[in-house]
Order: sequence, then C-alpha cells, then structure tokens
Amino acid sequence: MFNIGMPELLVVFLVVLLVFGPKRLPEIGRTMGKAFSAFKKATMDLKEALDQEPPEEIKAEVEEKLGKAKEQDNKNPGN
Repeated sequence: MFNIGMPELLVVFLVVLLVFGPKRLPEIGRTMGKAFSAFKKATMDLKEALDQEPPEEIKAEVEEKLGKAKEQDNKNPGN
C-alpha cells in the first residue's frame, strides 16, 4: 500500500514531535491506535457481512421480482 521506509518514518515522527510537543505525543499515539483498530474492526465486519449468504426469504423475493421483470420485458420487446 504505502512504500514508507525508516527514513520517511523518522521525518514524520520529527515533524509530529515539533508540531505537537513531547507532552501530547503519547495521547496522539493512543488516539491514532484506537482509530486504526476501530477502522480495522469496521472493515472486517463489512467483509463478513458481504461474505454471508443472504436469507432464503430474500433470495425468493429477488427471484420472484426478477421473474416478473423478465415477463414484462418479453411482453414489451420494443420498449
């Protein structure tokens, strides 16, 4: 994803240290860690939801609606 090496990380760390100061650095680290873990959990939950098989009632309803749409297309081929 990102091609960040040790020199780039060091520069980023120094800039953050200069901007926020040494007293706020641990707080910022904790906040960033919590944000990254929440983002990771949300993406994992979304992936699990997309991987699940839909319930049978929903499958049947979709197939029924698709069948009706195909019948209407067959009745009106010019539209």
